[in-house]
Formats: sequence, structure tokens, C-alpha cells
Amino acid sequence: MGQSCVRPLRFLHLRSANTRRFSAAATELSILCSQGYVKEAFNKFSFLIWDNPSHFSYLLQACIQEKSFSLTKQLHSLVITSGCFRDKFVSNHLLNAYSKLGQLDTAVSLFDKLPKRNVMSFNILIGGYVQIGDLDTASKVFDEMGERNLASWNAMITGLTQFEFNERALSLFSQMYGLGYLPDAFTLGSVLRGCAGLKDLNKGRQVHGCGLKLGLEGDFVVASSLAHMYMRSGSLREGEIVIMSMPDQTMAAWNTLMAGRAQNGCFEGALELYNLVKIAGFRPDKITFVSVISSCSELATIGQGQQIHSDVIKTGAISVVAVVSSLISMYSKCGCLDEAKKIFEEREEADIVLWSAMISAYGFHGMGKNAVELFHRMDQEGLAPNHITLLSLLYACSHSGMKDEGLEFFNLMVQKYNVEPQLVHYTCVVDLLGRAGCLQEAEALIRSMPVKPDGVIWKTLLSACKIHKNADMARSIAEEVLRIDPEDSASYVLLANVQASAKRWKSVSEVRKSMKDRGVKKEPGISWLELKNQVHHFIIGDKSHPQSDEVDVYLKELIAQLKLEGYVPDIGSVLHDMELEEKEYNLVHHSEKLAIAFALMNTPEGFPIRIMKNLRICGDCHMAIKYISQMKKREIIVRDSSRFHHFKDGCCSCGDYW
Repeated sequence: MGQSCVRPLRFLHLRSANTRRFSAAATELSILCSQGYVKEAFNKFSFLIWDNPSHFSYLLQACIQEKSFSLTKQLHSLVITSGCFRDKFVSNHLLNAYSKLGQLDTAVSLFDKLPKRNVMSFNILIGGYVQIGDLDTASKVFDEMGERNLASWNAMITGLTQFEFNERALSLFSQMYGLGYLPDAFTLGSVLRGCAGLKDLNKGRQVHGCGLKLGLEGDFVVASSLAHMYMRSGSLREGEIVIMSMPDQTMAAWNTLMAGRAQNGCFEGALELYNLVKIAGFRPDKITFVSVISSCSELATIGQGQQIHSDVIKTGAISVVAVVSSLISMYSKCGCLDEAKKIFEEREEADIVLWSAMISAYGFHGMGKNAVELFHRMDQEGLAPNHITLLSLLYACSHSGMKDEGLEFFNLMVQKYNVEPQLVHYTCVVDLLGRAGCLQEAEALIRSMPVKPDGVIWKTLLSACKIHKNADMARSIAEEVLRIDPEDSASYVLLANVQASAKRWKSVSEVRKSMKDRGVKKEPGISWLELKNQVHHFIIGDKSHPQSDEVDVYLKELIAQLKLEGYVPDIGSVLHDMELEEKEYNLVHHSEKLAIAFALMNTPEGFPIRIMKNLRICGDCHMAIKYISQMKKREIIVRDSSRFHHFKDGCCSCGDYW
């Protein structure tokens, strides 16, 4: 009796010991594979793999991690010779390895030979096609599936939103929901990104409602995607409510909020939040820096930009291409071109993004020859330009009067660089021709180009009509612009300016009446500057600035001094048919003149003045600032909506070509 009880107990004890041994071996196998020791893991634990072929999954995952196609093929041979190929779990891991390693042809061949396929097999293949951007074939595989699970739908919806086929993604989501599949957090995150891409607030709110019904609104992925959708769709307030209601505010959540503020033009709010996040002890990352540096670019707040640059260096983000590119752009847009150049020359990577940023910086400052030289240098180093590089180059040529060079580069886009011109490239060439006075040639290009013209390209030509005072052509071109966008105030103003220059006051009145009838209001000119880390704004007729009265008095005296030096107000650029004195008053109080007067009053002699303006600088202000720079011995840097003007000793860097 006693001996018969001993045997089962001993057997159970041995089996338990073997189980522990195999479990420990499996753990060690997993650790070795995660560290990349694939061959060592196989040699040491082959007994375990032959006992349980599912352990091949550890080895195949390691091949993906190590990006080793050769090891995957060796394991594939072992799987076949061992007869494990019929195991669905093993064959799917093999299929996944080939797919993730970019060997889709091999994966497809393997898929066709699989003795047993399941939903996972199809999902892996769909993921492989999505990975290379072949969404049509992915859709075909999806349609051919006899059975689907949530992962199948997620793979397709994510792929469509990833490549910005957002309408198709939303349609597929509706189909999925209608068939009774309940979305998870991953599904809603993808669909919300699709709504953000379309900037469709109504559909985004519907998805939000779906998330509330399913109790997923507290999920981090869903909440972050919701906030991004609201802010990308123009509802900053709703996005902020979502972020603030999250149980845990992480750096990723704050990044979403900062990016949202920057995208919605709330640049000061983005910088304010950055400072609060730092005080709260969060560590900014590369995503943070791109948002706040771009905000400094828009505000042209060089002081804050320099402080953030210091933070970038402290956190080690100075090696990140996107951050370095943002810094180059920021210093350029703040008028510090030498600093932008220094950052470019000290870069760690020879990335096309950085070259494009520096070429753009030269173009924005009207230094077309420097931009072309840098482009040739890049070309010699074997870096192929992309559409952004070539756009920056064309822009630089346009703003430097380099018509022949610009047209040559435009012709080389397809011939040499295999870059198909987009609408923005054609717009640059129209600007190039228009500034050079080739108005008919520019119009012919618009009417013959293979892409549909938009309001911007017609407005570019309308602006050239203003430069060359072609009132008749301006009227017909304005009709093209207003047919596309009847609410565009800038087009009315440009047309009225051309007619005013030709002293066609009746036509000016007609334009003004048309604006009034349609409820279109001219965008006010705003100029601003940073002084002691504070931004000061100036608008014609606005008395809210604490020194507005003193500025008015100073400006009146300054204009009187300029007249003694030879300055004559260009009253021909004033739109209204009004009294001479009233016209002159309007010119004197343009926002950039107010800002410069304030700067002269509040900065030491010889101190450079940096002014930013939301609209293009007018001809009268351009002339007046040249006189001011000479009389006051100041360098005055003005950034308007189109480019930089560096005024010094009575001259401007644009050579009066803007």
C-alpha cells in the first residue's frame, strides 16, 4: 500500500521539476533573443524548441529586432525541415518576420503556400502592404477575407489615415460600426486622426460621442487624439478641455496642447504653456521644441528663442534634425541670418531638411546668389533636392530678381531631379515672371499649367500688376481671384491700389462699394517688436499702447526732419480720394512707422531695430525707413509678410525689388 503511493508522488515531483526546468529555459531563451543573441539562443536551447516549436516565435521576433533577413531565411529552413511549417502559430510568425523586414514578395509567396491560414495570416499580409503604402492591394486582401476581427479593421483604417486617405478611413469605420464591430481605443485614435486631417469638426464630435458611449474617453490614446482633432479643426477651447480633464497630464499631452495653440495662431499661449510646464518639472522633448521654436519664429521674439535654444542644448536635442531646422528658421525669421548660418554649419547631419531650411533663409532675406551657391554645394555633396528644396530655391530667385536662373532651375526639376512641379512651384515661377514685368507670360503659364489654379497664384499675378501699374490687366486678374474666393480682402485692396495709382477714383469707389456690399473688411496692418522680453503691438488709429501719445508727437517731428532731408510722402499709394492733408496723416501713421518711432525713443543710439509686420510694406514706408536709417545711423530690419528688408545707410537689402 505504502509503495504504491510513493510512485505517483515521485512521478508528480519529477514532472513538476521538468516543468520548472523548461519554464526557466524558456525565460532565458526569451532574454537572449531580446538581446539579439539569436544563434546563441538556438544552440543552447534547441532541445526546448524541438520539444515545443512555438518557441521559434522568440527567434523570429529577434530577427525583426536585429533586421536580419539572412537569419530569418536560416530559421525558415529549420522550420520546414523540422515539419513545423504546418503549425499556424509558427508559420504566422515567419510570415510576420518577412513582412516587417520589407521582404513582401517573399511574404506573399509564403502566404500562398500556407497549408492553414487564419485571420492573423491575412492581417499580417494587410499590414505588410500598408507598410509599403500599397493600400489598393491591402484593400483587395481585406475584401477577400472570409472572416475578420477588430485587428483587420484597425489595420486598414490606420493605413488609410497614415497615408491621408481620410475620407476612405471614415467610410470604412462607418461600415465596421454598422456591422456590429465595437471599436477599441486604437480604432478611435486612428479615426480621430482622420477627422483631424479633414479638419471635420462635426464628424470628430460624432466619434467623440462614440468614445463616451464605450467608456473610452479616459484612454490616453483616445484623449490625445481627441485633443489633437479639436485643435487641428480650429476648436482650441474644446481641445484644451479634453487635455485638462485627463487624469494624468503627461509631457505628450502638454505637447499636444502646445502644438494646438501654435497651429491656431496662439503663439504667445504656446510659449506661456512651455514656461509653466518647465516650472511643473516636466522635461521638454523634441516635439515640444519644434512647437515653441516655431512660435518664436512667428512672433519674432529673439530673446525667448535664445532661451529655448539654450534649453535645447541642455537636453541634448541639438542633434535632432527637426529641432535644428526649426532653430535655423527661427533665427532667420527673427532677422539673425548669421546665427542661422552658424547653426547650419555646425550641424551634425547632412540632412536635406537642413539644407532646405538654410536655402529658404537666404531666400527670405533676398540673398538669392547665396541660396544658389548653397544649392550647388549641396548638389556637389550628392544630396538630391526634394520639392521643398526646389521651392525654396525658386522663391530665393524670385525675391532677388534672378529670372533666368529661376527658370533654369524650374526646367531642371523634372529633367534632372525627377521632381514633378506642384502648384506652389508654378506660383513661384509666376511671381518670378511677374516681378520681372513679364505679365502676359505669367498669365499664359497659369492658363496652360497641368494643375488647377487657386486664388493664391492669381493673387500673385495681381500683385505683379500692382508693381507694374497695369490697371487694365489687374481688373481681369482680380475677377479670377474673386471667382475662387469672393471674401479675400487682400485682392480687393490690391485692385484698389492699382486703380488708385492710375488715379481711377471711380474704379476705386466701385471696389470699395463691392467690399462693403459683401461685408469684406480690409485686414488691418499690425507691426510689433520685442523689447526687454515684452512684445509691443502697433495698429493705425489704435491708442491702447501706453506711449501712443508720445509716439505720435515724436513721429510728427521725425517726418518733419525727413522732409528736410528730401523725403516726399507717396500719397499716390493711399486708396481714398481724400484731402491731401488727410492722405499724408494716414501715411505717417502706418503701423511700421509707429513701431520704429517707439523703438527710436526706447533703445540706445546705434542699437539695431527689428520690426515685424503682418502685411507687405508699402512703397512710402519703404522710402521713409531708408531715410530714417541714414539720418539716425541705425540698422532697421523689417520682416513683412513676404520677406526681410535690411535698411542701412539709406539703402535696403532688397534693392527696391519687392
